[in-house]
Amino acid sequence: RRERKLAEREIGAMQPAVQTPLRWSDAPITYSREDQWNDYSNPGRYPLILEPIMSGSIVSRTLIDGGSGLNVIFARTIKMMGLDLSKVLIPGDTAFYGIVPGKAAIPLGQVTFPVTFGTKENYRTEFITFEVADFASSYNAIIGRPGLAKFMAIPHYVYLLLKMPGPNGVITIRGNLKKSHICDHE
Repeated sequence: RRERKLAEREIGAMQPAVQTPLRWSDAPITYSREDQWNDYSNPGRYPLILEPIMSGSIVSRTLIDGGSGLNVIFARTIKMMGLDLSKVLIPGDTAFYGIVPGKAAIPLGQVTFPVTFGTKENYRTEFITFEVADFASSYNAIIGRPGLAKFMAIPHYVYLLLKMPGPNGVITIRGNLKKSHICDHE
């Protein structure tokens, strides 16, 4: 309740006259026909699945979901990364809704990991906080609006692409259509 009041005060005290540009906001991100798949029927049908590096491990089957207000990682994923859940978990008690149909999901807690997108020549790393869920999913992690905002990333679900500003220009990450198809069926 206190955090909500502080946020409301901050919003109420905003002065629109002087703007401070956000970090990375000067990189224009565009999409064109060159980004489009060649032989792909039914565009927009499959989820955007990427493979970022989280805490030194490649995490395949990471769903990019701009409609989600949460970043979620699953307990089994943390174990697969070779990390001890008890050492990285920050306790929490907030339930979230909409992931398990008809039920509230109680996360085990939160973790904060460095998440990296890009190539050796052009990459970005940001620290992202995830809710840790302990139930089955076809995904290993879900990066929602909070994570996308931190990267200033823009997903394109028809082209199965994610673009974000990087230190050496725009970083473009193409999704894997086969993995998207497999996750969708699971």
